[in-house]
Amino acid sequence: MSTSTLPASTHRGVGVSPGRAAGPVVWVHDRLPDPLPGPAPADPAAEAARIRPAAEAVSQRLIARAAAADGAAREVLEMTATMATDPSLLGKAEQAVTERGLPAPRAVFEAAGEFAELLAATGGYLAERARDVLDVRDRLVAELTGTEPPGVPALTGPSVLVARDLAPADTADLDPQLVLALVTEEGGPTSHTAILARSLGIPAVVAARGVLAAEAAGARVDGAAGTVELLDRAVEPEAATRDRAEWNGVGATADGHRVKLLANIGSAADARAGIAADAEGSGLFRTEFCFLDAAAEPDVEAQRNAYASVLEPFAGKPVVVRTLDAGADKPLPFLTIGEEPNPALGVRGLRVAFDRPDLLDRQLTAIAAAAAETGAEVSVMAPMVATAAEAAWFAERARAAGIDRVGVMVETPAAALTADALLEAVDFVSIGTNDLAQYTFAADRMIGALATLNDPWQPALLRLIAHLARAGQERDKPVGVCGEAAADPQLAGVLTGLGVTSLSMNPAALPAVGAALAQRTLADWQQAAQSALSATDPTEARRAAGRD
Repeated sequence: MSTSTLPASTHRGVGVSPGRAAGPVVWVHDRLPDPLPGPAPADPAAEAARIRPAAEAVSQRLIARAAAADGAAREVLEMTATMATDPSLLGKAEQAVTERGLPAPRAVFEAAGEFAELLAATGGYLAERARDVLDVRDRLVAELTGTEPPGVPALTGPSVLVARDLAPADTADLDPQLVLALVTEEGGPTSHTAILARSLGIPAVVAARGVLAAEAAGARVDGAAGTVELLDRAVEPEAATRDRAEWNGVGATADGHRVKLLANIGSAADARAGIAADAEGSGLFRTEFCFLDAAAEPDVEAQRNAYASVLEPFAGKPVVVRTLDAGADKPLPFLTIGEEPNPALGVRGLRVAFDRPDLLDRQLTAIAAAAAETGAEVSVMAPMVATAAEAAWFAERARAAGIDRVGVMVETPAAALTADALLEAVDFVSIGTNDLAQYTFAADRMIGALATLNDPWQPALLRLIAHLARAGQERDKPVGVCGEAAADPQLAGVLTGLGVTSLSMNPAALPAVGAALAQRTLADWQQAAQSALSATDPTEARRAAGRD
């Protein structure tokens, strides 16, 4: 935490979307009261029958909102709509009514709560979806009780929203003309709220502890510095100041040093969004998204079709396909790994393939076939690699499947510290800054109280990245970044200054990153990077990089 002095009315959190704004505060209602467990319904069957129509009504409203949105916002709303009608969730709630005599609102409340707890306990991507389940729960309870669901109220003018946390579906279609800035007491830099705020260009600060205990009429927010100044007086709205420079679609510094700007994708819709945003390719194709609803392992042909639909928009462009990043923290029905006391440190990613190499081989065969079919320039990389021996094992199997360019993700300090040996085994590495941060600092990225430790501006994290970049330069092998750090325009420049050769991000972030990168020369970004490396905390690193 920074030791710099702040005014008493100022709270510090983690800046997740840059820009400065000020305006009147609107407090977002936290959540509905817990529904009562009684009295028991006189007709349990009739009471249980209320649940699915309510779920359908909630889903249809979300679908209608999705139709008016696009990009990441549309996908989030569609995903939430699907979650609202999840058969297992609704079936469990109906069972609680008929077998335990609970009223429908309480049955939904308990069933969704159990699902959210399960997701939160698993860690990783699925833990980040626990907030989505709770949002669905509250919407269903509101529908069943005939009350207004919690969330963002109707805004009568430009405002700064302050909340404990924001549901992704509430963030997805916010109007940037009315929402000047977002401030939450919980959340982290990799949450859906953070990602969507960046895509909408709304300055945002998360994990600003103590903001809800304050009383304020106005606020000034700095989404880059991560500060929120709460004011006891009304303040005239000041529209967010953002870099609105145009990007020409070519990732380069002001003096022409090339850095590929790529899109993170997981579906055909993501791929189309990446092309629409002028992505030069994809640095991360998350193949597990093609498996999430599969009750059994898809065969090679089904996988080929799924991958081809995502690769097709990138014909002639480079795409890095990540093999299945699943396991205890991302459970799939056809993977029986068993319970683990600490799933984040368990059998996940490439570790699944050590006991199931046939699973990996079938996936590699399907990827190679999809690449040949679509004309995309496909490379593959493995997730959760800890040693050079693991990297070599994966590279041998990938090349045997007919894939020439092979890499690995660097998500553990062990992999980063042995970069020399790692790069002897593979053709490139890509840094997953989200996991690398949480493993480096032993800080669960889902815990808001630890969000500062997971700030991608942490100097210790930047030093690991610098070490990897130097190893890549010495061997003339690419070192990319595909974590959320790449979506921060200023940090993207610092990463370039450290020697990173490509940056892959949410498609919506590409124009701002491309424009920012082009504003300074490589030498300028190198100086900024050295200043950030010398800092003692994330706040100082941001400030130092901005000065240089």
